[in-house]
Amino acid sequence: MVKQVVNTSELPESPFYSHAVKAGGLIYLSGFVGINPRTKKIEADTIEAQTQQAIQNCETVLRTARSKLEDVVQVIVLLRDPADFDGMNGTYSKYFSKDPPARAVAKLGVEIPNVKISIMMTARANES
Repeated sequence: MVKQVVNTSELPESPFYSHAVKAGGLIYLSGFVGINPRTKKIEADTIEAQTQQAIQNCETVLRTARSKLEDVVQVIVLLRDPADFDGMNGTYSKYFSKDPPARAVAKLGVEIPNVKISIMMTARANES
């Protein structure tokens, strides 16, 4: 199985992980937070705004991999505070209102300053 690393210059990079990896007809996205790609900072202080930015960051990586949100088959949401579930869900549902992907929600296991959410996705790779 061929493995292809996917990174985009539109988002901050790290020597510790790839933005995504394509393998076996799927795209595996790393966990993305609500960082503003222009300022490279977490600017939003609500779960709704951070959820929106995190999903938009995932969309950027999917676009780089020639895919889109409609191709997402699984989402894993990690919340710093489980009490933020309803706020996250309200924003999340705007992006996945029809035929939503499989999803799991769990507690974020590390404390990162100002980070309320991290979102991982798996999507079908469009090979065309």
